[in-house]
Amino acid sequence: MDKQKLRWNGWGLCDAPDTLGDKAEGIWEWLGAYTGLGMLPHTPACALEDIVMPPVRLVPEQLQALEEILPGRVKTDRFERAYHARGRSYHDMLHLRRGRLEHAPDAVVYPQIIEEIEAVVRYADRNAVALVPYGGGSSVVGGVTPLLREGQEAVVTVDMALMNRILKIDKHTMTARIEAGIYGPELERLLQSEGVTLGHYPQSFEYSTLGGWIASRGAGHQSNKYGKAEDWLVSARIVTPQGIWNTEEFPKSAAGPQLRDMTPGSEGVFGIIADARVHIHEVPEKKEYRAYLFNDFDSGVKATRLLLQHEVQTAMVRLSDANETFFYSVMHGGAEVAENGPVGFCLMLVGFEGAGDEVAHQRSRAEAILSQCGGADMGGSMGQLWLTTRFDTPYLRDPMLDHGLGVDTVETATDWNRLPELHENVNTVLEEALRRHNPNPGAKGLAMAHVSHSYRNGASLYFTFVFPRTPGASIEQWLAIKQEVSDAIVANGGTISHHHGTGTDHLPWMAREKGPIGYGMLKALKTTLDPQGTMNPGKLIES
Repeated sequence: MDKQKLRWNGWGLCDAPDTLGDKAEGIWEWLGAYTGLGMLPHTPACALEDIVMPPVRLVPEQLQALEEILPGRVKTDRFERAYHARGRSYHDMLHLRRGRLEHAPDAVVYPQIIEEIEAVVRYADRNAVALVPYGGGSSVVGGVTPLLREGQEAVVTVDMALMNRILKIDKHTMTARIEAGIYGPELERLLQSEGVTLGHYPQSFEYSTLGGWIASRGAGHQSNKYGKAEDWLVSARIVTPQGIWNTEEFPKSAAGPQLRDMTPGSEGVFGIIADARVHIHEVPEKKEYRAYLFNDFDSGVKATRLLLQHEVQTAMVRLSDANETFFYSVMHGGAEVAENGPVGFCLMLVGFEGAGDEVAHQRSRAEAILSQCGGADMGGSMGQLWLTTRFDTPYLRDPMLDHGLGVDTVETATDWNRLPELHENVNTVLEEALRRHNPNPGAKGLAMAHVSHSYRNGASLYFTFVFPRTPGASIEQWLAIKQEVSDAIVANGGTISHHHGTGTDHLPWMAREKGPIGYGMLKALKTTLDPQGTMNPGKLIES
């Protein structure tokens, strides 16, 4: 991945696709009217050359020591430090766009082999240098912010981009061993050239890596078929300050708790994932994605539950509430779609992947259930549109930020009993927070949600909200909204994160979710593997 082609303070490519096209002017006018701002302001980001970078705290002798380990791959230039100063959350963007790079790493290093990672970890642990493992940097929870703990002198980001090989594809066991730094598109290109796939397609797929997916316990759009990271991970090699930790590789074992389960969601606080063995699948013969409309959200939720509990084999079930159905209809169709406002319909997208006859069979089973619950079949065009444009949505955020608007997401999961109430109550809290923490009296935001991943006993809810930013206090505004909506999620029986991870943003809720015994166990593992606190301080576990 050539980072010079990527935005250091935004999403994706510098020459990003224009997702709005000739609809842009009308949509900006509509958003100005809807939010109460009228004419949207022009709020551009700072240029990199205008930003004062913090001084490098590594002394020449330390830089030389790192250079001896990684010849020509120790970077301290302005672009590398700025690019790695934050992840890609809305909160991160507020800092980057304002030129607030006080947490920029003192250096960025690029290992090529596991022995180089070992040497870097060993050096850092002995010299009070913090290390931040870095995959694609797409964390939206503060997972790659370069922080220090007390007593540490500097922080180095370990970018895994050069460890990007597929080491082995084993079609007999249907597993592959792959280095952690490989990006999604290259991973799938290489696997599919051999007729197999991992099938993990998160929203960040184009700019995220295998190691990052594991470290954040991520989920792809098609997790109904291919599973979350904890489902497809077989084993991993993790470089810790105590040495290389090889997790178990057995298909199943009763030899006590399986410690590999501590790897997904570990966020680099125990060590750096060097490579992993993962489950793979044959490339599906057919993919079919169809759209269905429901008169209300609860009917769609019931249909989703029945699909899972009747074991209909779907790749994806995605159910948008009325607000989200309305918003994305405007984004795709233009401002004229907005004239009637939300009309109450809820869009469900259902995907099937596999052998042609099996896809037809499972689709027939699904349609019987969806029809029973009031779902109207809208055909394959909307499903195909989503499939071909699914990675374009994040590109909407930067132009919104340029127009004085904020856009962020929170996600959770709960069981089917609690899900309707959680959706309603969190949405109410979110709308009220957007109204109260608003720069102008009478201005408002838009809160929306969708069921993104589903299981026999429950599902994930993914909330998105668009709102007017408070000039000069956008970070404080976000912190207040984040606090209130996160408290509401926990109060209504949801997990603080289903697939985004913990990072810094969700850390305040971790002890409550895990309980004193569970949280103490995480701390004990951290102390065992990383007694000096070298690895990614300030994430997952309070220092």
